[in-house]
Amino acid sequence: MANSKYEYVKLFEDDDEVMLPNLIVVRVVALDFRRFSEVHGFVKPNDEKALELMNCCAMATMEMFSDVIFSYGFNDEYSFVFKKTSKFYQRRASKLYSLVVSFFTSVYITKWQDVFLQKNLRYAPSFRAHVVRCASIEVLQVYLAWRQQFCHISNLDNTCFWKLVECGKTDREAQDFLKVTEKKEKHELLFQKFNINYANLSAIFRQGSCILTTKVEDIVKYHEDGTPVKRLRRKATVIHSPNIAGRKFWNEHSILLKELGAFATDVDKINPDYVRSFQVEKTLMPCTWVVIRIDGCHFHRFSEVHAFEKPNDEHALNLMNSCAVAVMEKLPDLVFSYGVSDEYSFVLKRYSQIYGRTASGMVSAIVSLFSSLYVMKWREFFPHKELKYPPSFDGRAVCYPSDEVLRDYLAWRQVDCHINNQYNTCFWELVKSGKSKSEAQACLKGTQTQEKELLLHSRFNISYNELPLMFRQGSSAFWDKKDATTGDKNPDACCERKIVVVHSNIIERSFWEDHPWILDKEAWILDKEAWIRDKAAWLF
Repeated sequence: MANSKYEYVKLFEDDDEVMLPNLIVVRVVALDFRRFSEVHGFVKPNDEKALELMNCCAMATMEMFSDVIFSYGFNDEYSFVFKKTSKFYQRRASKLYSLVVSFFTSVYITKWQDVFLQKNLRYAPSFRAHVVRCASIEVLQVYLAWRQQFCHISNLDNTCFWKLVECGKTDREAQDFLKVTEKKEKHELLFQKFNINYANLSAIFRQGSCILTTKVEDIVKYHEDGTPVKRLRRKATVIHSPNIAGRKFWNEHSILLKELGAFATDVDKINPDYVRSFQVEKTLMPCTWVVIRIDGCHFHRFSEVHAFEKPNDEHALNLMNSCAVAVMEKLPDLVFSYGVSDEYSFVLKRYSQIYGRTASGMVSAIVSLFSSLYVMKWREFFPHKELKYPPSFDGRAVCYPSDEVLRDYLAWRQVDCHINNQYNTCFWELVKSGKSKSEAQACLKGTQTQEKELLLHSRFNISYNELPLMFRQGSSAFWDKKDATTGDKNPDACCERKIVVVHSNIIERSFWEDHPWILDKEAWILDKEAWIRDKAAWLF
């Protein structure tokens, strides 16, 4: 990070480490999947291809993140269990769930056409995720039993519901009918009225899918004489079991015993206190500005593999900007965003209650949607480049207590943009001139701003201050206000809301004075009053 007077804002970042000996589970759940499945014509009550796609995404995720030992999924969700000794990203919860949900989402888009050959993806799907902390192997056992029990119950209900709808009942009538029926009665209903033996339905519907990884030998190349060269690699396998929380299943797989531990007994009854703990998510401090910052994961390699132009690829930056605008359009509680290189910071309304103001809800939903859009929009900005592998982003949520601190955070990011871009411009010009990367680094070590400007001008005839503003100042996206008739900026006139992207100096106060509606105090008051009313209603 660049050194500047604004770096103090890093003190507001929270350490969200999942402390040992907690076992880590990352649970990923689709957002508004009912609408998504209707728009894309999924078969009811279960679409085998849709479940196959979810399994493909889970397998790819486990092969990508070697610390994930086991996963279990059904319908629109998946739970990923990390080995007990995992040090993955220093066990920071935000890193864990944001990377998993981002990669899972990217794979979902890239594999869509492989699974649904005749269906176009109509819009960008998204998922949310959070970390479940399991204090012991016994708690993990209860968690897995809870999820598989929910799979059994929900699938039985859905099977009955859709059969009743098919035979002429309305949605409401089917729901009311099932409210007063017990499990046994539902089985009898399916058998007697629809000639369906529930136990004979596919295991993937009734039991869900669990995935384990094993090491297998794979041929990576051949010697000149034709003999194969083999290497061990991780391979994910899908299994269907009626009781994944049982000792019998667990003891059959040595990797589970080794990396997670053994179950002492079988689960007879699920403790409701445990279930409540699985659903707890951290809420952010009220009445503060929340910034969700996302960063590309290993984007140095990603940019090299995809041959991005150095030091700046205009198409790649415009793709990032386009994704940011689309995220803001989807989530109108976002009032401002600032991006540079492979990162973007999204600012939420001060009194926003989106996703219950939970850090995991906000971060995972935004990073997932951004990842989804990045893959879907790739062809628009790189029509002649194939996306070689799914990108991923990590994210975090930070609360800032005042306008001044929020502006200082954004100033910190823009100062960082300037310093890094100037260094990278010098570095890549030196490399293009014939120096090695290590020689270029040595040449620039200890140089100041003026020295770098002189180097660019004297050796490469480049005036740094004449380079495109997007490279030097980054991109700011926000809801602009314009007179619907004249097009002149006038916050008090009849407004037509739209998002604009500008490349401006956001460090100076003049930017905020020219765009007062971004941090509109009158809007705060309305939001605050609504927030107080909601809290009062909750209390009384």
